[in-house]
Amino acid sequence: MDGTRKTGTKVRTVGAPARVENVRAVPASARIHEALREKIIAMEWTPGAAVQEKQIALAYGVSRTPVREAVLKLADERLVDIFPQYGTFVSRISLPSVRDAMVIRQSLERTAVREAALKVAGATEKASKGLLAEIKALVARQRASHKAGDLAAFHAADEAFHQAIAELAGHPNIWRVIRQEKAQVDRCRLLTLPAAERRASVIAEHAAIVDAVAAGDAAAAEAAVAAHLGRVIPSIAGLVAAYPDYFAETEILAEAASEPPSPRIRTL
Repeated sequence: MDGTRKTGTKVRTVGAPARVENVRAVPASARIHEALREKIIAMEWTPGAAVQEKQIALAYGVSRTPVREAVLKLADERLVDIFPQYGTFVSRISLPSVRDAMVIRQSLERTAVREAALKVAGATEKASKGLLAEIKALVARQRASHKAGDLAAFHAADEAFHQAIAELAGHPNIWRVIRQEKAQVDRCRLLTLPAAERRASVIAEHAAIVDAVAAGDAAAAEAAVAAHLGRVIPSIAGLVAAYPDYFAETEILAEAASEPPSPRIRTL
């Protein structure tokens, strides 16, 4: 016997462990969509900027078809507006979408941090140190990037911190859902990062979350996340005043508290 068994036209190896290789290639449209999405969220492409499909296709060395597919998906996410016979433009920030996203995010992240704290509470002292190592390291990374004035690194560490909380809770898919829903929120948040005092506040709020999780105090952890995320909506009023052309709705949110506008960023 050669260790194989023929079944119809298929050959199965006897005694070999089942193994499925994930070799599916990422379509060009998906890669382009992700790249363009990041440019919009990072405010490299500011609201109202024209989206030139021909130039994008040339830049990525592809035909117009995958670019068109990527742009249509961005339109579904309300990140671009398509006007037939006129053009495609980066959408302005939707305040209702920001509010909806924060409702979703508050609900999911409060659940995640509560379960993360309960997991730490039920672990041994040695195990809890391992569970907390990543989120503590990410806060340290934010402090370093804040001191260096590296806004991109600060934002990346911020994203990783919240993702790590979801993973600690045992619900990594929570972050996938949040990331999909919070694109409009991120565009607002990127506008606030040049303000050093806002970055310092974020670090302090993250540290409070870590302390509560480390103590195994689920109620305190949930309250810390609620306070942290609760600052987003009040900051919108100042952003609308500072960047009126960036928003689709120019009215100031009724529930927004008054905060000094963030300094303007220079775009190329």
